[in-house]
Amino acid sequence: MRTINLGTSGLQVPVIAIGCMRIDSVEKKDAEKLIKTALDKGANFFDHADVYQDGKCEKIFAEAIGMNASVREKIILQSKCGIRRGVAFDFSKNHILKSVDGILKRLKTDYLDVLLLHRPDLLVDPEEVAEAFGILHTTGKVRNFGVSNQNPTQIQLLQKFVKQPIVANQLQFSLAHASMISSGLHVNMGDDTAINRDGGILDFCRLKDITIQAWSPFQKGFFGGVFLGDSEYAKLNTKIDKIAKKYEVTNTTIALAWILRHPAKIQPVTGTWNVNRIKDCIKAADITLSKEEWYELYLAAGNDLP
Repeated sequence: MRTINLGTSGLQVPVIAIGCMRIDSVEKKDAEKLIKTALDKGANFFDHADVYQDGKCEKIFAEAIGMNASVREKIILQSKCGIRRGVAFDFSKNHILKSVDGILKRLKTDYLDVLLLHRPDLLVDPEEVAEAFGILHTTGKVRNFGVSNQNPTQIQLLQKFVKQPIVANQLQFSLAHASMISSGLHVNMGDDTAINRDGGILDFCRLKDITIQAWSPFQKGFFGGVFLGDSEYAKLNTKIDKIAKKYEVTNTTIALAWILRHPAKIQPVTGTWNVNRIKDCIKAADITLSKEEWYELYLAAGNDLP
């Protein structure tokens, strides 16, 4: 598996991350099989969040992988905290510290390689975040820190107080959700595509050496279903299938290869717990689309070139 640097952390991570939000949807034996398949192919980065089934997914993962000291040395664990579902987003010092203790207990580990703040907290006190991160880093409970769905000024506000570098920002990105790049093509134009909805987060992350992790890389809208095989995206699917045939892979592989082709070195986070699909996802690491193929897919998804 090809690897990239995770931000400025010095941590080498596989270009494909395994998302564990849906691990509870399969039987334990199937979860064990998928994890083994991923590890055999070098995909040893696993993404979690304490809010996924209220921590149940982290417990299932620890059991399925047979967590122990030997296993822990071979994998990279990332989790997220900050969502109190239906109540608030909470980046308070006490909540972060309590959340991490719960995450570590459920994952049966002494430390996380990466902790992300899960979406922005509108009442964030960056000095409290800094205190929490300082404690977690000093005690060895968390080695690296990041965020999700944050814009440049939100990250800069945190970084003003937080001593540890922000190494990752998890953002929704796919062929059917590409405003993060399309707005950059319509600079100084009067159409809707020119609207900058994220503060130029793509270029900001590249300038600051923050790795973008693409969540829902197959989704249309906000969990509106996958675009692969969807009649609403017939033109896109036709183009994907044509390119997939050329490379002798599936449409899943090409959809991820499109993300990996971007020079920002974006790390897609998969969501599938189907073994065959995870194999298809991992194959994307071995394919480099041409610039022409990348733009063909971009246009087929309904985007334009001004």
